[in-house]
Amino acid sequence: MPETTRRDFLKTTSVAAAIGGGLLANLNTGAYAAGDDTLKIGLVGCGGRGSGAAAQALSTSGKTKLVAMGDAFRNQIDSSLRNIQAAVSGRPDAEVDVEESRKFVGFDAYKQVIDCGVDVVILATPPGFRPIHFAYAVEQGKNIFMEKPVAVDAPGVRQVLELARKAKEKNLKVGVGLQRHHQQAYIETIKRIHDGEFGDVRALRVYWNSGGVWEPRATRAQCKTEMEYQMRNWYYYNWLCGDHICEQHIHNLDVGNWVMKGYPVSANGMGGRQVRTDPKYGEIYDHHACEFTYADGTVMMSQCRHIKGCWDSVSEHVHTTKGIINPASGPELLFDGGKGARYRGDKKNPYQVEHDDFFAAIRNSEAYNEAENGAMSTMTAILGRMCTYSGKAIHMQDALEKGLSVMPKEFGFDATPPTVPGPDGAYPIPVPGVTKVMS
Repeated sequence: MPETTRRDFLKTTSVAAAIGGGLLANLNTGAYAAGDDTLKIGLVGCGGRGSGAAAQALSTSGKTKLVAMGDAFRNQIDSSLRNIQAAVSGRPDAEVDVEESRKFVGFDAYKQVIDCGVDVVILATPPGFRPIHFAYAVEQGKNIFMEKPVAVDAPGVRQVLELARKAKEKNLKVGVGLQRHHQQAYIETIKRIHDGEFGDVRALRVYWNSGGVWEPRATRAQCKTEMEYQMRNWYYYNWLCGDHICEQHIHNLDVGNWVMKGYPVSANGMGGRQVRTDPKYGEIYDHHACEFTYADGTVMMSQCRHIKGCWDSVSEHVHTTKGIINPASGPELLFDGGKGARYRGDKKNPYQVEHDDFFAAIRNSEAYNEAENGAMSTMTAILGRMCTYSGKAIHMQDALEKGLSVMPKEFGFDATPPTVPGPDGAYPIPVPGVTKVMS
């Protein structure tokens, strides 16, 4: 979407309307081509997660066919196609039929994939592109599975919220890759929390502390432009990734929102770059620590860190008046000294289950739209980043309405990204107390 169109769109979007009313679905439209039970799939974004999502989509119940693929880089398409073919080999209902004419490369590849007559599109590019791709898929009336996060800034979240409403009006099915919502341990344990089995919730702790992700893959000598360099090393630039608090930690923050049946009203935090200081690591932080406050005063304490040799934890913990609950496995310890009943049930792969549920909704024409929650859990992570970058305590409504765009003004390999390195090769790093995050 051209930047001028995007700005005009956002000016006319009502945040209150997007979050609130008018979200009833029109259940009269068909899910896919009448008389043909094969669901045709298009993949936009052919990295590891996109390849995995496509393989899982092809592994759902019923006939499926991957017919089109698109990416900014041709080599990504070729390697992804091989991986998908290997993953679904031997599955009689999974067909991979991506002719050369249906392999699309470049910034507009998403349009070409979506226009190939697909029933379902998987959006798995770096998340900065998600609102733009989601908009076109909704406009063209496609069922959509999109990976998390669904945006990297507040304008993008506002756009996704409005598009979620439009998708419901069109009876389009929308899945979001927050797979814990399809993991039976989480489903059952959080239901027990909501039913009051463990008393009242008093606080939450959530973590994504690890040694980090992949190292930057491309050197400057291998890339023709700054845009290509950032695209190939997308994790380390805010307009593409949103920082790791957004790209990874969203999972844990989303669980906290699920437990609280809502979203934080404010937050504060701190963070920085302690270890990952080489210019090759772009502009993102390597650690964030935030406190998110909900409407009833409950606080969720949050940490995410990408530093090797430190304490690692990817987990969520709910403190209640009767105990401490780990939603992934059940009660950890009740205050009376007794052990809580641990979860012992179904342990199916939630990455597969989320596609099973999504495709079942398409085939059965059931209401299915995860975009609103995906957008607001994304906004929770963005709110945290805004606090750590600025050093300010910020209200959610202010962040959602006034948060600055981090996206480029135009897209193309010759275009200029939002941030560029200085003469020393280093990128400007956010400085708490100085960096501005709201208009």
